[in-house]
Amino acid sequence: MTLSTHVLDTARGVPAAGIVIRLYALSADARTFVAEALTNADGRTDAPLAANLSAGTYELVFATGAYFERLSVAAFYADIPIRFTLSSGERYHVPLLLAPWGYATYRGS
Repeated sequence: MTLSTHVLDTARGVPAAGIVIRLYALSADARTFVAEALTNADGRTDAPLAANLSAGTYELVFATGAYFERLSVAAFYADIPIRFTLSSGERYHVPLLLAPWGYATYRGS
């Protein structure tokens, strides 16, 4: 299975460039680092975060505090973790819609 993401700054109406994203695999007793990427000018990573993922639970962590700090914008969240389960299929896309005081996410296509 392949995983991709993108980040949109909904408060400014633009893609969110320069956000560090880390992917972890989760199990009952461990959190294992899988990959790291940086969003480009289009708010996307240059390549999928990971390919050949197994079914299981994962966590994306978006380093949003540093993004807003660079913009001199006060924000509530330093990091945004999103946990989800991959079960079957070939491609997963997990976007983040971002604002200084809140966020939303969904399973994209």
